[in-house]
Amino acid sequence: MSSLTCFKAYDIRGRLGIDLDAAITARIGRAFACALSARRVVVGRDCRASSAELSEALITALISEGVEVLDLGLAGTEEMYWATSAFDADGGIEVTASHNPMDYNGLKLVRAGSAPLDAQTGLAAIRALAEADDFGPPKPGGSRRDIAVPARAAYVSAVMGFVDPSVLRPLKIVVNCGNGAAGPTFDAIAAALTAATQTCAPQTGATQTATTQTGATQTATAAPLTFHRIHHDPDGSFPNGIPNPLLPENRPATAEAVRALSADLGIAFDGDFDRCFFFDAQGDFVDGEYIVGLLAQVFLDREPGARIVHDPRVIWNTIDVVTRAGGTAIQTKTGHAFVKQALRDHDAVYGGEMSAHHYFRDFVACDSGMIPWLLLVDLMGRSGQSLAQLVAARRAAFPSSGEMNFTLPDPAAAMTRVRAAYAPLAISIDEADGLGLSFATWRFSLRASNTEPVVRLNVESRGDAALVRAKVTEICKVLLE
Repeated sequence: MSSLTCFKAYDIRGRLGIDLDAAITARIGRAFACALSARRVVVGRDCRASSAELSEALITALISEGVEVLDLGLAGTEEMYWATSAFDADGGIEVTASHNPMDYNGLKLVRAGSAPLDAQTGLAAIRALAEADDFGPPKPGGSRRDIAVPARAAYVSAVMGFVDPSVLRPLKIVVNCGNGAAGPTFDAIAAALTAATQTCAPQTGATQTATTQTGATQTATAAPLTFHRIHHDPDGSFPNGIPNPLLPENRPATAEAVRALSADLGIAFDGDFDRCFFFDAQGDFVDGEYIVGLLAQVFLDREPGARIVHDPRVIWNTIDVVTRAGGTAIQTKTGHAFVKQALRDHDAVYGGEMSAHHYFRDFVACDSGMIPWLLLVDLMGRSGQSLAQLVAARRAAFPSSGEMNFTLPDPAAAMTRVRAAYAPLAISIDEADGLGLSFATWRFSLRASNTEPVVRLNVESRGDAALVRAKVTEICKVLLE
């Protein structure tokens, strides 16, 4: 029996040739089928150079366990989530490393009903079986069916249900897919928007301009949204860098395009597009907690009194929005498995993390990177306001620092120092997920990474941006002692 280091808290991720390869992926595939007694499994993959090989190994292994594999081919993680429920599968697997470095890959897994997997719901059993690697001879009855076309059509129809095309107004939008998997799916949604808008208002004759990374331009009759696409085509070599817009160094491409084109909005996706990020008309990045607040308000307007799930890092803006709208704010631990489970446990309509994961009850209680931008252009159309206008009051009321990462020789000792310095003065202490300390006019959260010697700091205040800056400086000194 060999220990597999690629298993994490609720997914699989590792360095190619060290933690993960085709043979290990095959073992995980057979273990997945056995642990879940799966007879039908959806499989998708991102565009990384290694994903095709790993996907083939996975599919072959599943078939050898008598599984009917429903193959999505190149698809986003959320398309796998949707198809797992839509095609009544016993589970789903996406081959992806999302925003990890080039020499990584991984697997994202769900069980029947697109429910998350963790150690208590099957992941530990999958790991034990994969490590034992004692599966016996192949079982009969396995098969492979290509469902790429019908699955995408069903998925597009589902996400279109979150937007009313009749309220859209003319907007110029920069779309940066980062050469990840998002491009083809985005195009399918854009085409559906075009068709729906023409049905609603056939007199509308705006044009849609697609500008690719090579500078080629295509123009066609479209919805009143003009899309300028950059880094659009899937390319597993990632010629423009790993698609992770959460990193400040990866934001200029989108921001500069927004400013150069005088666009109204910028959208950027990560590699498997389960996260999207937004830039206002000035090219300024809009931090995730303000998007969570906006989307919470959208759903509370639609469903008064609804429950909204949020993560514990930056919370005051979300809690204020939800409380003012008569809803119930529910805090859960950071991480998709925790948020999804909370969404299901509380029948919450929406859940959001400041890291740009957004979860929707009516999207099989899973996260999507496409639904948020549809909701945002719907909101901009209804309100007549720009993104900057929509978040201005919230930024002023609850300024925050944005998440800061510190690589430290001893993260546990650093957190202990911070706790000792600030806990005696705190009004409340929350240690359910890292360390959260609240004071009269400000609060902070500090979390240690599970996989690297890093601590992550977020500071927020009630209407005092200067206080946020001062407290960041203070806490940094304690962390770096």
